[in-house]
Amino acid sequence: MQIQRSLNTDIPSRISELQAMMKEFILKHKLYRILLRGKGLEFETFRTYAPDDDASTIDWKASKRANNLLVKQYRDERNLKIIFIVDVGENMIFGSSEKLKCEYSAEVVASFSHLIITTGDRVGSIIFSDKIKHYLGPAGGTRKFYQFVDILTDPETYGGASRLSNGLEFALSYLNKNIDSVVIVSDFTEFDESLVKPLTIISERFETLVLAINDPLDKSLPLFSGEIAIQDPRTGEQMLIDPRVAKATYERIAAEKEALLKSTCSKHNIDYLPLMTNVPFVPTLAEFLKARIKKEETR
Repeated sequence: MQIQRSLNTDIPSRISELQAMMKEFILKHKLYRILLRGKGLEFETFRTYAPDDDASTIDWKASKRANNLLVKQYRDERNLKIIFIVDVGENMIFGSSEKLKCEYSAEVVASFSHLIITTGDRVGSIIFSDKIKHYLGPAGGTRKFYQFVDILTDPETYGGASRLSNGLEFALSYLNKNIDSVVIVSDFTEFDESLVKPLTIISERFETLVLAINDPLDKSLPLFSGEIAIQDPRTGEQMLIDPRVAKATYERIAAEKEALLKSTCSKHNIDYLPLMTNVPFVPTLAEFLKARIKKEETR
């Protein structure tokens, strides 16, 4: 199955909203710290405080000794390379709210990647379903960004069974050590024990952020009379169910999968951010990033 219409997205508005909420936080060294948790930040020397530096970075003891405002310079402060691993399987072509999961996902990924690029860092992508549909190496600048957005908003991009294992295995095989961080975007409705190990290995090699994008119906079935048809995205097999009978089992299985994903992320120091398609994502994403910044500042 593929989408037979244009995607319902408003990416320019979402970009503007996220930029507005993050405007005081998007200094490059801040983005570096929130995406890498300070990993690899090896102190090199002090440098003179510049007008565009955050005042919280001033080293007051060193400044007093030198009688000049100084901040620490880290050897690994460099342009970041971040890869978005994006699920475009049939499972994402679904929605009970204003937007399908794939439409919501496209807005999230485009807004987040634009924020990264505006700080001078580089973005790449692995687009997967039952196969790897696109791979874009990390690059900066507007041309590559719009190429990425064109892929995300093209209905032909979507379809095929979701195989998160494909995206993770491709990343492990083809991404080198120069990649700083990966952002995995999916509904994770098929997450199970078989995916724990590859996700864990990914997190050991790269700073990892999981963005779980779900529709309300991923979590719970509504109560109404009659039967509904459901389809296994892996086999295409369909069956009729009575929501009144299946509701408890459906919700239990969904909760177990979510709990497994959460516990895996917690155990392996993977950031986990759940997003629901019936709730605007910009405030949630902005607050998540701000919280990471504040956490690093207290280290």
